[in-house]
Parts: sequence; structure tokens; C-alpha cells
Amino acid sequence: MSLWNHQTLVLQPEFASLRPFMLSLPERFARGEGRLIHDGRNKLREIEFEGRLFVVKAFRRPLFINRLVYGIVRPSKAKRAYDNALLLRHIGVGTPQPVGYLNLRSGLLFDQSYLVTLASTCTHRYDELFERTFPYTADVMRAIARTTATLHAHGLAHLDYGRGNILFRRQESGHIDIELVDLNRMARGPLSLDASCRNMERLPCTPEMHRAFADEYARLRHFDADACFALLQKYRATQPGKVDGKY
Repeated sequence: MSLWNHQTLVLQPEFASLRPFMLSLPERFARGEGRLIHDGRNKLREIEFEGRLFVVKAFRRPLFINRLVYGIVRPSKAKRAYDNALLLRHIGVGTPQPVGYLNLRSGLLFDQSYLVTLASTCTHRYDELFERTFPYTADVMRAIARTTATLHAHGLAHLDYGRGNILFRRQESGHIDIELVDLNRMARGPLSLDASCRNMERLPCTPEMHRAFADEYARLRHFDADACFALLQKYRATQPGKVDGKY
């Protein structure tokens, strides 16, 4: 591969045999292989390969000036998401198993990047809490509180903490699994109670959901639960139309 058309491929050691699959991702996306699960600024596809199901995220090509920045200075979104996934799993926060990433560059200009993970074992997204009745909603909120408390205690804040980026599953034992996705934007630094609650402002919640979250989160981070609840309500109310018009 010449300097003019350069590829950077990083794989977890246990997935080293997937090198040909990773290098074929641009062609696979071009022909629409697999199941499209998100079609927006970036595209996500579920692709089965050699009997395993993968989720592949293709990040949109940046604008020209950012192509130069990503090509020379700044790590790609795929690399950041991959590194953050490894970090989260290291501290005990659930996220789909990262497989690897592929960066494509033309000369000094960044072109595209792809992130690959195993498909999540979680069966629901957070926004489904508002589409059907879950008798264990309070348990889900307490599980999210525990995950969030672990993140914040390590000085990490997910900057896209929205309804589509939190996955959950209830096991037969009653235990709730939580997995976070879309990890390329992560802030680092100490989080006060105020900053912690502001990080939750994009998540729709009923007062009962906020209360379940606040009680568990405050207990784990040694904050006042009533103060936490009040701040969650305050910052959620600042969202335009509360985002969804109701919660």
C-alpha cells in the first residue's frame, strides 16, 4: 500500500483471522451487504461472517478541513470508539466486544473509518421503555445508575448519553445487563454532582424513573439523593420540548 492510499487496520489478537473481512468492509458497504440498522450521519450494518454476527459502523467522511486534521493530527472516530470500548470493559462497564477498526487515507487526507464489534447480547434499547410496559423499569434505572456511577467515578462522561445508546437485557435471574454504545465522544475529568446530573439531561425519564436512578446513583457516589433527583429534573427540563414532548 502506497503512502498515497494508506490503510490502518487494528484488530484484537483473538480476531486476527478477520483481517480479510476487515479490509473488505468498503466493498461490503458499497453493495449493501447485511442488515442496515441505522442510516443517518453514520451507517450501521449487521453483517454475518463465518457464523458470527458483527455490527459495523461506517463513519461519514469528514469535511475537507477535518480530513486534514484527522489525516495528520487527530485520531479517527473509529479509533476513539475502539479505545473507549476497551477502557470501559477494563473498568467493568458493559459495551459490545470490540473487534477492531479500519482507517482509510488518501495521501495526507483522511477518508473513512469503520468500527467493528460483536453484536450485543442485549435485547432492548432505552427508548423502548417508552414504547411498551416493562414491569421492571425501576430495576433498569437502578442498573443504569450503577453503570453511570462507575463511569463517573473513573472521571468519564459519555457525551452522547441518549436514548439510543443504552442497551439492556433482563436475565432469568432478574439481573439487568447494561451496555453502552456510540463511544467516540467521551469526556475525561472529575465530575461533581451537578456535572454528573447534567450528563443525564438527554435521557427521557418520568419522575419515578429519575427517583429510582437518583437513589441508587447517590448511594454509590455518596451524594444526597434528594439533591440528585432535583438536579436530574432541572436539567431534563432544559431540553427543547424535553426532546420527546413528554418526558
